[in-house]
Amino acid sequence: MTAQLDQLRAEGCSPIYRETASGARADRRELNRMLKGLAAGDVVMVTRIDRLVRSAFDLFGIVKRIADAGAQFRSLAEPWADTATSTGRLMLAVLGGLADVERDLIRTRAAEGRSRAKAQGAAYSPNAAAGGRGPPAAPGRGHAQGAGRELQCRPGDNFPQSC
Repeated sequence: MTAQLDQLRAEGCSPIYRETASGARADRRELNRMLKGLAAGDVVMVTRIDRLVRSAFDLFGIVKRIADAGAQFRSLAEPWADTATSTGRLMLAVLGGLADVERDLIRTRAAEGRSRAKAQGAAYSPNAAAGGRGPPAAPGRGHAQGAGRELQCRPGDNFPQSC
């Protein structure tokens, strides 16, 4: 993190927003704070895109929010990702198309997985697929939350970290 901060300071960045949450999560406190505080003419600079996001879909959404605020986006390690240049805008437009394909693939894979699970006799809960909790636990079973997924714990299971 020190090297990244040094790079941003060398470019004259201020303020610098630091996040401890993974770039894989789109809903992050400091990211949201930075996006809400954007004004026309601001430049959002990152050392590398993968420090900001992990998917093309999320990158496109964040860059769109930056552009909608009248600000610009730039990556130090990826010079093509600079919305101040026509080439950068073109590359990000292509990225938008890739993000759409990525989202479609995720939906397709999820649907295939549900179909496979149903064919194998697994119960399906639409609430769980929508990010909600599945059906209540059967008597004698408890629920525990861990690492973004729901764990079913039965008496005798060995999950010292979770149950």
